[in-house]
Amino acid sequence: MDDLRQKYLEAIAGAGDEAALEDIRVAAVGKKGEVALKMRELGKMSPEERQVMGPKLNALKDEINAALAARKEALGDAALDERLKTEWLDVTLPARPRPAGTIHPVSQVTEEVTTIFADMGFSVAEGPQIETDWHNFDALNIPPHHPARQEFDTFYMHREEGDERPPHVLRTHTSPVQIRAMLAQGAPIRVIAPGRVYRSDYDQTHTPMFHQIEGLAIDRDISMANLKWTLEEFCRAFFEVDEVELRFRASHFPFTEPSAEVDLRCSWQDGRLKVGEGDDWMEILGSGMVHPKVLEASGVDPNEWQGFAFGIGIDRLAMLKYGIPDLRAFFDSDLRWLRHYGFSALDVPTMRGGLSR
Repeated sequence: MDDLRQKYLEAIAGAGDEAALEDIRVAAVGKKGEVALKMRELGKMSPEERQVMGPKLNALKDEINAALAARKEALGDAALDERLKTEWLDVTLPARPRPAGTIHPVSQVTEEVTTIFADMGFSVAEGPQIETDWHNFDALNIPPHHPARQEFDTFYMHREEGDERPPHVLRTHTSPVQIRAMLAQGAPIRVIAPGRVYRSDYDQTHTPMFHQIEGLAIDRDISMANLKWTLEEFCRAFFEVDEVELRFRASHFPFTEPSAEVDLRCSWQDGRLKVGEGDDWMEILGSGMVHPKVLEASGVDPNEWQGFAFGIGIDRLAMLKYGIPDLRAFFDSDLRWLRHYGFSALDVPTMRGGLSR
């Protein structure tokens, strides 16, 4: 058995591949292998001899099998090393630079405006972009004959003939969010509603889809004075100037009474807007005290509660603050435009650190 052990252990160690290793296994411990034949001779031995030779043969078989397994694993590792040498990739090579992304001006200005009003105690409310005719018009005291309800100005959703469901529109303003917020929360309430809105218009300063942010504050003793202070503080913070001057012009909106267009004193120097100085006035938003019928439609008692509302175009604010001449370019997905007017992803506006850096 010492000769068998030495013979097969040397053969196993010298096997060059798994095929040769299989031949050695068959010759050594296969059904007709030498070790198997030796184990068959145990039946011809005396009991005393079997007690000595049996354990030795089993130990030899186990040793050969262990050597076969170890050699097979070593051959597999060697084959894998050879294959990896041909498939080697130098991961230390520098990667191709990826284009740097930027924050769209609309997203940046939305964050700036939200930050300012959050500092005043306004929370953010959201609503669907496909609205019912009731939420978009009726609840806001907009009569059926109003031009805003005509198809040349509003996108109506298609309805099959005989469909009894109320008509739906792509919302023309974010004011329906105020209705939903009051229906859900009641009064008092102080919210802003930023989002996309849709109107059938397209030129240098109008697009079919644009962005608005509307504000609403309802309480027992709110007046136009509170509205004026809120808008002045907003303009001072947004345009990052110490002084602003606003002019309220009487106007008409179905959902507010009284209503006012708000102009901002400014001047233009070398194509740049200067806020709070000069002899020019620029319209920036519409506002007013919430109409009692709007409060009633929202489940708020107008005899106990009153408040103000205002609406601002986010895209227009971005154009004014950052000198962007054409609104249509906002939605062209031109990388050159985005790199020029875009903001760093880490440029997060804060009231303490500054809105734009």
